Amino acid sequence: MQFESFDACYIESLCAGDLGTQEHFVGYFTELLHLKLRSRLQSSHAIEDVRQETFARVLRVLRKDGSLRQPERLGAFVNTVCNNVLLEHYRSSSRSRSIDEEGQPELPATGIDVVEVIAAKQLKVKVHEILVELPQRDRELLKAVFLDERDRDEVCLEFGVDREYLRVLLYRAKQEFKTEYVKRVGAGYSAKRA
Repeated sequence: MQFESFDACYIESLCAGDLGTQEHFVGYFTELLHLKLRSRLQSSHAIEDVRQETFARVLRVLRKDGSLRQPERLGAFVNTVCNNVLLEHYRSSSRSRSIDEEGQPELPATGIDVVEVIAAKQLKVKVHEILVELPQRDRELLKAVFLDERDRDEVCLEFGVDREYLRVLLYRAKQEFKTEYVKRVGAGYSAKRA
């Protein structure tokens, strides 16, 4: 691979939307970023997400006047932005893994008696009643993620949020549900289960 040098004219053309310059920029840095990311990320989707977010951030910064004082350092700048995006991706994926673990169904207990079956049905009715009374967005969000177990990226698209904000929305919705649950079922029941 041939390493390129960059100047102010190149960056001006890139920011002005020159098609040839944009194609060169994307082609050149895609190759470099793929070399870097292949050893750090397992999924081709994750590699593509990090690459696209890196390009978006780099272009956003470059379009601000005087944001890159040393045009010849464009490669180093793209690399630094990529490192930051990669770190955010690591943090985000580790958080979503812990959230996913919370939402996993429990293994069924063996030897359930009739009383436990009736109690479970009553609890299911209470949960349904609480969900119905929650704000629509919270209800739909909890249903999509925990009851329907839909893919988080699909839910993000539907709600028009990124994974980080989805995490915030889920936290708020779960808190709202928990507050209502404790009011209805009582703190004694939830303390026994914890």
